[in-house]
Amino acid sequence: MKISTNKFVSVTYDLNVGEDDERELMERATAEQPLQFVFGLGMMLPAFEDQLKGLAVGDKFQFTLSPEDAYGEFHDENIVELPKNIFEVEGKFDEEYITEGATVPMMDSNGQRMNGSVLEVKEDVVVMDFNHPLAGETLHFSGEVLDVHDATAEEIAAITGGGGCGCGCDDCGTDCDCGEDHSHKEGGCGCGCN
Repeated sequence: MKISTNKFVSVTYDLNVGEDDERELMERATAEQPLQFVFGLGMMLPAFEDQLKGLAVGDKFQFTLSPEDAYGEFHDENIVELPKNIFEVEGKFDEEYITEGATVPMMDSNGQRMNGSVLEVKEDVVVMDFNHPLAGETLHFSGEVLDVHDATAEEIAAITGGGGCGCGCDDCGTDCDCGEDHSHKEGGCGCGCN
């Protein structure tokens, strides 16, 4: 069976970022904890799915995605200063969670969920970066197809459960109970939600 729309897919992969001479391992999906998704439901980057289409169990893959095909270019205008008071809990600034390097789930004025990275906490403002963590990066994938079969209704529900990352949490974009940090993926986990 080959990878096509509505097939349950399980793959291992290494994701390296950067140019050929300076690649850094960013993420690894192993046989024990593979990436599992239903092909064609918009859970993964379209360019990622395009590279896997037609592969079968045992097939190995290796491909590169440019920033345009992955998470876009880095944009300076996505770095903003927000008033410190919006990070208050019960009238006090949340020093425990709003720290340099933290990823904070937020909502824009249209109600759209997004993640921001705290770059700096100043006296009156918090400097946030709303670029995707992999914006501007060239992504290099290599891996192997472990499983391909017709997706059952139960598998679709388990993987898409509430728009989560497939590990049972319903809060894409935060560290969930499976122990994986999904914040570096589109929508927190590759599912496309923000």
